[in-house]
Amino acid sequence: MDLVTDIYTMTNTFPKSEQYGLVSQMRRASVSIPSNIAEGSRRKTKKNFCQFVVVAFGSGAELETQIEIAKRLNYIKEKSYKNTDMLLDEIMRMLNKLIASLRTTN
Repeated sequence: MDLVTDIYTMTNTFPKSEQYGLVSQMRRASVSIPSNIAEGSRRKTKKNFCQFVVVAFGSGAELETQIEIAKRLNYIKEKSYKNTDMLLDEIMRMLNKLIASLRTTN
């Protein structure tokens, strides 16, 4: 949830021309991560949960790419994205381990 808040704050400074482009994509990708984890956790089987965690992981990968694009376009400065990068990296590592754990227990 902290990542979602960071992304919303970060994208508030993007040019208005990106409102329906990169801003929208980054916000949707960030919201997708906890949303898929939440939905998957309510599924009846570990296999179904794992599928939702894999989708969350994919959204994280999208967000990594989108942040890199924003950096290259100079929409964000290092001061703004350093903490977000570290948080996203930590989330991706946790999701990766969770996926591995769910796959070995099925």
